Amino acid sequence: MTYLRTIGEVIGFLLVCAVVIVKDIVKFFIPKRYKMKSINGEIALVTGGGGGLGRLLSLRLANLGAIVVVWDINEAGIEETVKLVRAAGGSCYGYVCDLCDREDIYKKARIIKEEIGKVTILINNAGIVTGMKFLDTPDKLIIRTMDVNVMSHFWTAKAFLPTMLENKKGHIVSVASLAGQVGIQKLVDYCTSKFAAMGFDEALRMELENEECNIHTTVVCPYFIRSTGMFDDVRASYIPTLSPNVVADRIVTAMRCNEKYAIIPGYLQILLALKWLFPWPCVAMFLRGLVQDASPSHPSFVTAATINTKEMCTVPLSKDQNGAVIHQQLTRRVSSSERKP
Repeated sequence: MTYLRTIGEVIGFLLVCAVVIVKDIVKFFIPKRYKMKSINGEIALVTGGGGGLGRLLSLRLANLGAIVVVWDINEAGIEETVKLVRAAGGSCYGYVCDLCDREDIYKKARIIKEEIGKVTILINNAGIVTGMKFLDTPDKLIIRTMDVNVMSHFWTAKAFLPTMLENKKGHIVSVASLAGQVGIQKLVDYCTSKFAAMGFDEALRMELENEECNIHTTVVCPYFIRSTGMFDDVRASYIPTLSPNVVADRIVTAMRCNEKYAIIPGYLQILLALKWLFPWPCVAMFLRGLVQDASPSHPSFVTAATINTKEMCTVPLSKDQNGAVIHQQLTRRVSSSERKP
């Protein structure tokens, strides 16, 4: 009987898989504009919203009718984002929040609930990179990377998820990286944190799906993004670095379509699958050829004594963050598919 039961379970599993695959194939051919959910009136929190990708996301979310809340350690950057969003006709609020400080995260979360309302969209976008060889990286910088890139995901989710569960509605977006799928030299701490962010998203999704609570999660894995101050001078071949506008559009679309994963650019999904098919020497040779140096301009060594505590959690802005080119990108007209419903 046990043997027959096992066979029955396997057959049942395969039948369910077949149905799911057919449904996904049908969904694939449905235009995305018909699959996108409205976020009009939702309260969306964006970490690292004081510049770069976070600012672009804030503008797009506000344009779709969401009430945007921006968290960052950079007060001037927050003020600029709030000003840009409001100038575009959106609703935006900014709070200085130290993502390395769990208690500060919980405190600011309580303030938002009291002053603005219940957050239903959480976008963990803040990220930092040291770009140094592992043994040259001071301990404090490694701790900072883990605090901002992954540990803050735990604390923000614990701060806002209970309310989402009460209302049986919510969406958590984790901005990871393709460096969370493959290892890159000079990015040991960064890759580790992004691998962890992916694991966090997948495990949390499993729990939430088991609860059947209508709370969705999306993990985003982009290639190197230019004009964000993190990988502007990366030496890479074959695949061009990404425009932050393209990445922002893709993140918003993935969230509105309740996608589980968003690999940017999408064709890299094939290369990621090949990683497990080819022998390691082939994979390593390809990765070394693809990314010669992730941080060529970074000094080879920085002593821990030179690190200012207050600067530990500051997400660096690009040199031309406030320049005309970036300002035009930030204030450009959003595509028709991304207008308010």
